[in-house]
Amino acid sequence: MSNCLGLYIEENLIKYAKVSKEHDTIKVETFGVMFYEKISEAIKQIIEETYSQKTPISINISEEMYNYFDMYALLTKKDLQKAIATEFESYCSEKGFNPNVFETRYAVVDNQLDKDRIKIIHVAENKIELNKRVQQISGYRLSNVTPISMAIPNLIDAEANDNCLIVNIEDKTTITTILDDKISKVDILDEGSTDFLTKINLKENSYAKSYEVCKNTTIYTSEGKELQDEDTSYLEDIMPTLFEIVSKTKNILNENLDKIKKVYITGTGALINNADLYFQEYLPEVDCEILKPYFVQKTRDVSIKDYIEVNSAIALGLMGVGEGIEGMNFKKATLADQLPDWLKIEVSPNSKNSGKGSKSKLISWDLGQKLDKVETNLLRTCAGLLLLVLIYSGFSMLLSNQMDKKQKEIQESIKNTNQQISLVNDDNEKIKTKTNEYASLIKSIEDANSKLAERNKSRNAIPNLLNQIMTIIPETVQLTSIENTSDTHIIINAQSNKYEQLGYLKAKIKTDVILTNVISTAGQKENDVVTVKIEGDLP
Repeated sequence: MSNCLGLYIEENLIKYAKVSKEHDTIKVETFGVMFYEKISEAIKQIIEETYSQKTPISINISEEMYNYFDMYALLTKKDLQKAIATEFESYCSEKGFNPNVFETRYAVVDNQLDKDRIKIIHVAENKIELNKRVQQISGYRLSNVTPISMAIPNLIDAEANDNCLIVNIEDKTTITTILDDKISKVDILDEGSTDFLTKINLKENSYAKSYEVCKNTTIYTSEGKELQDEDTSYLEDIMPTLFEIVSKTKNILNENLDKIKKVYITGTGALINNADLYFQEYLPEVDCEILKPYFVQKTRDVSIKDYIEVNSAIALGLMGVGEGIEGMNFKKATLADQLPDWLKIEVSPNSKNSGKGSKSKLISWDLGQKLDKVETNLLRTCAGLLLLVLIYSGFSMLLSNQMDKKQKEIQESIKNTNQQISLVNDDNEKIKTKTNEYASLIKSIEDANSKLAERNKSRNAIPNLLNQIMTIIPETVQLTSIENTSDTHIIINAQSNKYEQLGYLKAKIKTDVILTNVISTAGQKENDVVTVKIEGDLP
């Protein structure tokens, strides 16, 4: 049987519950609420009254921050952690935070819209605030430090649960959205029980009495009786806060794309009579009810409302006995935490002096009388040897487990890598095929462009030639014919009554590069008219 003492700590009060679990049976052994001025003394008193000196303790963190990241589902665990760290660093850079001052944990949720993606619920806690909370349990067996918003769903029977919201009205209000039996989102409101308890405390001058006043206050709905002056004296302190909480709850319901069927109310705010009816009046589209731990049955000695009062502590205690989300424990595991219980030894010089409620270990010696020096030294030697053997065995088991774990991770990484390589090879083949197709298309386009350019060149060659000749031909020279005998070869027949004018035309054609490879025939004169044939190639 495993057990755990859950401590829900807030300013001025501590809610506690000692939870035990044997197989599938869960029990709340003892519970209560304690008000304090010095928290260390209050914790010591609770531990002594519940005989929890050697019992694991589970507590809440107080200043957590939530972020949500969208990730690729096929990432390995190592790559996923790197990707999450990168996303958080980017967020801190955007907000001007130093990521090194935060201790972080995360939970993975399936993406309902895209099976290839996953949703990451990322929780960050300031290390200074975390260390303060851990130091409060210094000297005791602290085993679990968890955000209350991630622990409170432990109180719902997962098999029977529909999509719902859990509104936990403690010092601050947390609203946990649960979809398909998994936590999907957490909203933290500034409003909470501290607001109205502080106002009542100004009238009563006692936080404990203010808490009792809150428990004995009744909210009357629109169909309720007419309120008396004594009824409104405290409701005027309570109702503004509850109205803000129910209004923001309604906004969350309206923003949620999934159908929410039920709203659970818990925490100090749920102790106000008719709190569930008040929520129901403003949220008629869903069922509103007070959250009752699914495993607690009503007994003659204890009413359900007494359990409801310490729901937060019970939820934390359940985290300590292995219920709830893995990986949300903000306490760093020590070597002592990793050693199995059978490695722990209890040696008592006199069993009558053992602390009341102490639990015996696998090995327990009751010597019954005071030892002499030789016996003491012998016992110390034996204990030292035994401890050495046990430590060696423990380290061996731990090392073996770590090696097996790493081997599994390696195999999984190799498998994922091979899958990715196969996908890359397939993509590479597709790229090569597409590349060949594109190369063929490009060559066809280039050939067509070349033919088109050649065609345009030939089409415009003669008009261009004539335009150029017009600018250089002397007035006394006449062109009798221009022939394009081949692709680029041109023959020009010209005549004039002066040799020098024909020579000038040939020279200009050559020097202005109107034609290349220019040659001409000797001039033939007949009836005072000189004819000449000029040949060349288009440039």
